[in-house]
Amino acid sequence: MKNILKLVPVLLLSVLCSSSIETFATGSKGTVFITGANRGIGLALAQNFSAAGFSVIGTARKPDQATALKETGARIEKLDVTDQASVDAMAQSLADVPIDILINNAGIIGEDNNDLASLDVENMALVLNVNTLGPVRVMKALFPNVQSGEQKKIVNISSMMGSMEMNTWGCCACYRASKSALNSINKTFAMNYGKFGVTFVVMHPGYVKTDMNEGKGNITPQQSAAGLVKVITDLDASDNGHFYDWQGNELPW
Repeated sequence: MKNILKLVPVLLLSVLCSSSIETFATGSKGTVFITGANRGIGLALAQNFSAAGFSVIGTARKPDQATALKETGARIEKLDVTDQASVDAMAQSLADVPIDILINNAGIIGEDNNDLASLDVENMALVLNVNTLGPVRVMKALFPNVQSGEQKKIVNISSMMGSMEMNTWGCCACYRASKSALNSINKTFAMNYGKFGVTFVVMHPGYVKTDMNEGKGNITPQQSAAGLVKVITDLDASDNGHFYDWQGNELPW
């Protein structure tokens, strides 16, 4: 009898914990997966989605240093989008997790020299690997998760710099090329999979003050993220294959 009495508090605690987990899952507006969520726009997105009632999964190359991301309550996954083994390990960790919204945010500017004679082609390959092939690796790995989610949204953070029509001043060939290629891939996937209920869009986050551009810009990460979250949560099937900015304005290809 004494042993049974000792088990009662443990059983009650187990029931309460299960109840709390179930309540949290039920109360969530959905699960959002964000790459490069340890700083800048990615971190601001994690903070805003968490505050809006979503469950957030954020990635970082060094999770132990992602202090601010951890404070949002997000689940943190280690990920280097250029490393297929890292992508595979992340996907395995999330094998049974439905994802409602997948956001490819991780990216770099790279070195952009406007002098063709001294253009660093190897650096261009690196930028394309991170900004273009990185999102493709993630989309490929987590597509089953998105298909099993309810909202089935994939958002690739691009840039107006990737717009061919808006390129009226040159500059930044590496970065522009990486985003133009990402836009093209997103459009192709939109055409291929929109009929299965998956919505693919690319988005320009604005000219945001981040470490990536040394604090230059005209809006903060929080302002950008607040706008992006509003647009993303309002997306439906009619938006498949479109290119929007952080305020919901459609941009030319």
